[in-house]
Amino acid sequence: MQFQITQIEFDFDDDLDPLTDEEIKEIYDDHIGMIVEADDEEDLVDEITTVTGWCIKSIDYIHVLK
Repeated sequence: MQFQITQIEFDFDDDLDPLTDEEIKEIYDDHIGMIVEADDEEDLVDEITTVTGWCIKSIDYIHVLK
């Protein structure tokens, strides 16, 4: 299935080297609207976490129909 990310919140709390506001904005800008191939919501979260290196606090998405 394909999922398009409409809203996402990353967990930056555990970062030992705090990000700037500009870096955080760039991370969000890179992922809002992104289309990800995944089996289900759990796999979607795992895929994004693997790519970004950040845990996800919350996520909203829509299913993309082919």
